[in-house]
This record gives sequence, structure tokens and C-alpha cells, in this order.
Amino acid sequence: MVNLENHLIELLPRKERTTLMAASEMVPLTIGTILCEASESTRHVYFPSKGFISLVSITDAKSSLEVGMVGREGMLGVQLALGVPRAPLRALVQGTGIARRMSARTFREAVEGSVNLRRTINLYLYVLMEQLAGAAACVRFHLIDRRLARWLLMTQDRAQADSFRVTHEFLAYMLGVRRVGVTAAAGALQRRGLIQYHRGHVAVLDRKGLELAACSCYAKDVRAYNEFL
Repeated sequence: MVNLENHLIELLPRKERTTLMAASEMVPLTIGTILCEASESTRHVYFPSKGFISLVSITDAKSSLEVGMVGREGMLGVQLALGVPRAPLRALVQGTGIARRMSARTFREAVEGSVNLRRTINLYLYVLMEQLAGAAACVRFHLIDRRLARWLLMTQDRAQADSFRVTHEFLAYMLGVRRVGVTAAAGALQRRGLIQYHRGHVAVLDRKGLELAACSCYAKDVRAYNEFL
């Protein structure tokens, strides 16, 4: 059975967890929805329970790159805990699901009034910083097929399923490469029996093999999260 509560909320003591849940509302996450744009004021924070959100860096009208991902393990709008109202990145829903949504003001008040929540958010901020920093090095030094394997593992973790839908065009957008590069990388993983990819549908066939095929960034992200959260 799929767990339908956000992990950061689960970490809180029962009374604080109940208070936070009461101050939020459940909203659907629909693929392709932009929840916020970079440099815009953050109106709401989101705690996904199912589904996932891409954090995308926009350099100009034609260039963009995914630098992070938020699913059940994290939240969107965490910079508010630092007193920063503006979003640093575009947030694009990548996997259909559901999330708890809370107004920015309510979230700030909750952080100020709870030592446990503040500590949890601070730890998540550090883990997210590691993920963002690692993404820069990953793009610079790792081959596309290894980056794709990492991306598929991250997506599978957050989709909480062995199969999901994603197009060549979207993968190229997320990885910052041309579609032909995605085709070659996906083909290589498929020939090794690690995935099945057909008309936008991806099925992970060999999880262990995919972990071996991925760059070291995936294991590093997992270790950081497990260590702190």
C-alpha cells in the first residue's frame, strides 16, 4: 500500500503533526502545472504525499535544466524558513499526485512556533543544498546515460511505482540535452535489460542494475537524506 503522508510531516511529534495537517489543505498535483516561477513571491508551500515536482533553473527563454526534485521526502517553498519570500527556481509538476498546501504566512508562523518543525526544515534545507550542488557537478562530469539512470531512479522513488510516463521531449528538457541524446541513452539502458521504454512509458525492469548504471550522485543523495532525515 502506498503511504499517503509526507515524510517531513511524519517526523513531527503527533500533536504538532496534527496541528500542521489541520492548517493545510489537500490539493491535486497535475503534470505540467507550474506551481511557482523563479524570483516570484511564494504564496504557498507544498508537502507532496504522492507525485513529484521538478526544480528547474531557467537561464533564458530557450534554456532550462532540472537541478532538483521534490516528492514525498521533502517540500516546496522551504526558502521561506530563511525569511526569503522569493522562489529561487521554477517548480514544475512532473508526476501526478496529491500534496498538502499551506499559505506562506501560515507556514512561517508554524516554523516560528515549533522547534521540532524548524529543526526538521533546517535538516531538509541542508539535504536539498547537497542535491542542488551535486546536480551542477553531475551535468559537468557525468555521461548522459548515467545521468538518465540517476534521473529514472529518483523518479521511481518519488512515483512510488515501477512504471511511469515521460516523453523524450520532457527528458531532454529535464536533462538539458538534445532529444537524440536521450534516445541514445534510453536505448543503451534498454538493451542492457534495465528498463523498457516505449512511446513515453518507462518501466524499470532491473532496479539493482539501474543503480549500478547510475552515476555516483544518486547514492550520494540517498546517503545524505538517510543520514539527516
